[in-house]
Amino acid sequence: EVQLQASGGGLVQAGGYLRLSCETSGFIFDDYAIGWFRQAPGREREGVSCIRSSRGSTFIADSVKGRFTISSDNAKNTIYLQMNNLKREDTGVYYCAADLHCSASWRVRDALEFWGKGTLVTVSS
Repeated sequence: EVQLQASGGGLVQAGGYLRLSCETSGFIFDDYAIGWFRQAPGREREGVSCIRSSRGSTFIADSVKGRFTISSDNAKNTIYLQMNNLKREDTGVYYCAADLHCSASWRVRDALEFWGKGTLVTVSS
């Protein structure tokens, strides 16, 4: 059974930080790009970042570049999203997902291979 378990969300003040984790199982970690989408009320879903470490591929959306960093621990089949200097517009449900490729199209990609349940990030002013 494929599982992508996201965790690490919470309530934080603007300017603060959080680290999201996505622990995966049920598929070969190295064969997939894994990353994050976010969905805020009234806004379109946005692909934030992805990584496929076996190919040295990463993507960070312009909206979070310089503030968010994605990394992976292949031994743990887990990826992380370090989110610094959080802004109110970063508020949303963050979903972990897996697909075959990590590229700039991640930002607007629609149909992905696997999805996990989300974790809520709330940034207060």
